Amino acid sequence: MARKNYSDEFRRQAVDLYESTPGATVRGIADDLGVERGTLRHWLGLYGTGKKTAADGTLTSSPLRAAQPVMSSAPAGRDETDEQRIARLEARVSELEAEKTKLTTEREILRSAAKYFGRGDELVSRFQFVADHQHAFEVKRLCELVEIERSSYYAWKAGAPARAARAAADAELAERIRAVHAQDNTLGAPRVTAELNDTVPAEERVNHKRVARVMREHGIRGYHKRRRVRTTIPEPSGQQVPDLLQRDFTAEAPNQRYVGDITYLPLADGTNLYLATVIDCYSRRLAGWSLADHMRTELVEDALKAAAATRGSLAGAVFHSDHGSVYTSKDFAKLCQKLGVTQSMGAVGTSADNALAESFNATLKREVLQDENRWPDEANCRRQVFRWIVRYNTRRRHSWCNYQSPSTYESHHAATLAPAA
Repeated sequence: MARKNYSDEFRRQAVDLYESTPGATVRGIADDLGVERGTLRHWLGLYGTGKKTAADGTLTSSPLRAAQPVMSSAPAGRDETDEQRIARLEARVSELEAEKTKLTTEREILRSAAKYFGRGDELVSRFQFVADHQHAFEVKRLCELVEIERSSYYAWKAGAPARAARAAADAELAERIRAVHAQDNTLGAPRVTAELNDTVPAEERVNHKRVARVMREHGIRGYHKRRRVRTTIPEPSGQQVPDLLQRDFTAEAPNQRYVGDITYLPLADGTNLYLATVIDCYSRRLAGWSLADHMRTELVEDALKAAAATRGSLAGAVFHSDHGSVYTSKDFAKLCQKLGVTQSMGAVGTSADNALAESFNATLKREVLQDENRWPDEANCRRQVFRWIVRYNTRRRHSWCNYQSPSTYESHHAATLAPAA
């Protein structure tokens, strides 16, 4: 069932996501978060700063401004002469005709733009759209409608020959890198650079930063043994909790069985954020989650409390986890007892006993990080994870849910029960 009551934190994060995403539109962000555009506009009015990040990364004023009433300077009243009245009405007619022409032009422009943005609202698509239609419409109006700065467009247009030459040079360099990497796939950018520069004249040498960029863009990387971060730390003195699921991660209805885990989210500076989850076994919906820079008991407590707020009550539900110290702590046990939740735990050192939660963690990192190994900073990590989680619940099609989103899957379940009620 779609979420209707949004927390204050959710609203502020949605506003921050719109204002911080380069070239973001209200429509695109609203669709990603599964909310109405009018709702997001209302939140922007309440929490917005009046600024947003333009497509080129600069901070500009938000285009969401209240329309100002048009005031006429012509006199209107009982003392108005016939000539004045006619002049005022003619001016108003001209004004309305100009507005009609403007709206007609906007409609034609947006209709033409639909095919450009059908597969994603990318910045290059916007620039290309303006370039393709600059002879049919005014460039200023085109840029306003697709929400890009004219200066950015002209800079992009002027740089086309240089981009083409640079792309050709990078493609040639990528082939040279592949030849070196094919001989030893453990080489990273520094050693690849050394190999490339070893047998060429000084004027043909390449910079290691350029080599690193080209390797990154073409998915060429050396072997790097990833540092293992332990998020499951058993507590020998903890209480004994039985395994009530026995690797059966199914449920007959929502809000009956949950699984949870903690996963680390690596940052570029060498630190980590930690995500605690509470996942419904029926629909795979992420009912509750918490993100912090620590792995204390408060992390998993906040996630379970969030699930309770989403569902209204967790009374009678089973929560399954591993034997991490936070899950075996007395404070977490007290919270479960308070919420009416029965704890369940898999065997120590056996990840398969909590495979559903482990699979969710792997999917999140794979789809958000993709070819990257870590997030650039904490702010980007929080925004990207928040956006992905909301899309995961409301829009991402899950094979378990017959390729529906978890929220839609639960809504259909509720609809089948309605006649019986």
